[in-house]
Amino acid sequence: MALTSGRQRTDVLTAIAQALRERAEQVVAANAKDLAAATEHGLTAAMIDRLRLDVDRVGKMAKAVDEVAQQPDPVGQIIEGWVRPNGLRIEKLRVPIGAVAIIYEARPNVTSDAAALCIKSGNAAILRGGKESFHSNLAIAEIIADALGGAGLPREAVQIVNTTDRELVPLLLRQEENIDLVIPRGGESLIRAVVEQSRIPVIKHYTGNCHVYVDAGCPAELAESVVLNAKTQRPGVCNAAESILFHQDVAATLLPAVGRKLIAAGVEIRGCERTRALLPEAKAATDADWAAEYLDLIVAVKVVHSLDEAIEHINCYGSHHTDAILTRDVTAADRFVAAVDSGNVMVNCSTRFSDGGEYGLGAEIGISTDKLHARGPMGAADLTTYKWIVRGAGQVR
Repeated sequence: MALTSGRQRTDVLTAIAQALRERAEQVVAANAKDLAAATEHGLTAAMIDRLRLDVDRVGKMAKAVDEVAQQPDPVGQIIEGWVRPNGLRIEKLRVPIGAVAIIYEARPNVTSDAAALCIKSGNAAILRGGKESFHSNLAIAEIIADALGGAGLPREAVQIVNTTDRELVPLLLRQEENIDLVIPRGGESLIRAVVEQSRIPVIKHYTGNCHVYVDAGCPAELAESVVLNAKTQRPGVCNAAESILFHQDVAATLLPAVGRKLIAAGVEIRGCERTRALLPEAKAATDADWAAEYLDLIVAVKVVHSLDEAIEHINCYGSHHTDAILTRDVTAADRFVAAVDSGNVMVNCSTRFSDGGEYGLGAEIGISTDKLHARGPMGAADLTTYKWIVRGAGQVR
């Protein structure tokens, strides 16, 4: 894969996208088998929504692959370069990582997203999906393999583990001689298990305990529209808001108004004492609620005394994923951006925009909460590393 040209990789991605559209009914039929077993697997309504595919969602998967295909080729990019006084030309060149294993749970679109990004960046991919989406993943992987073979590339460039046997995962994580990177996507328990067992470097995507902080002076319409979208537009995903913080100066007016709109949308509110005084319908929050990733129509709400208290709360309880401030104060926004230690910091917009597609990256391999190598939504360029190329004309030291 490292020896393929950018044109070859773009062409095969275009072929994969077209094949997904043409064979969408095949994918939907396979997905129906997974949906039939969803209750047996104990999936919540939000998780079933993440699992469900129809022709429209398969079309969106194809569109994401097309978007990756049309992006600039990251492989071979000269990150920086210079010429030394002795005539040596030094270049820092972007290259593929190698073989990347992705271990993920219920969302079958990860199969096409991960494959597309690995192909675009010149990597080989080993995909291990969850039992919840087993039939969907196999159908999508077959389409990808057929497109690779049809383009004259190895069908094995994207491989899927075609069994749900959990005993194979620890074996996979000990293949440090054959696999260069592991990326787990799913719940915190899965990610921590992978980190504990892996001999291979892991890029982590921990929980999405995302916050929206409503600052002093925030207009009512801004608070209502963004908070409602961040919490209710799709509550079962990692960039949905799980905690809402209100500055005390606006809590008396905005918290009850926003809170009752959330309740009308079916959201259960768990609040601090001041929240419950302003919104009696709220349940009492415990310490565990401040760190919770609900992935459901539940939200924790707290009144804070200041911007700094909001920042302190987020850095203490948050998961360093995505946090937002709603404010008309530029100085407050700048302080929030500088002080909040998260991979994505939003100003006056929904946490739901924390997404590779929304950033223009096409698909994403995940949203890294690490600080090293990659952070936030990971596109094709984040699946590369670099090597130093030194060109000379016979120089010796």
